[in-house]
Amino acid sequence: MLVEPQIPQNTGNISRTCAVTGARLHLVRPLGFEVTDKNLKRAGLDYWNELDITYYDNIEEFFEKNPGNYFFFTTKGRNTYSDIPFPNNSYLIFGREDAGLPETLLVQHPDRCLRIPMRPRLRSLNLSNSVAIATYEVLRQWNYPELASEGKLTQYEWE
Repeated sequence: MLVEPQIPQNTGNISRTCAVTGARLHLVRPLGFEVTDKNLKRAGLDYWNELDITYYDNIEEFFEKNPGNYFFFTTKGRNTYSDIPFPNNSYLIFGREDAGLPETLLVQHPDRCLRIPMRPRLRSLNLSNSVAIATYEVLRQWNYPELASEGKLTQYEWE
């Protein structure tokens, strides 16, 4: 779930990650762009029609309509994302590119605030990279359900 994303290219890249993994994308308004933005569509390429996406007017509406296990990804988190088991019905929640998630929300869920380790003097990873890292950690823990784990060559056969 993205709370008030601002950069269309990030949301487009995240849309593509969601489409290829089968993850549902939840977007909380206000968005910093129009959903018809050409940069958003270009980043999502031809995967847009494979995307399961839901829009919400505010974060309260999201929580009201989606009971489950919430995990808040933030540079302020005390727990490392890869040390946490993700049960079924987990929601990965990410904040705005320029502000992150509201601290009033984070302080209510200290054990569910997760951090992706990085060098301490640098601010943060790109949002779409963070979403991809977190998504694939959950899928790894769940043994990549319904995802292909082997590729095929186009000109040769694997022996």
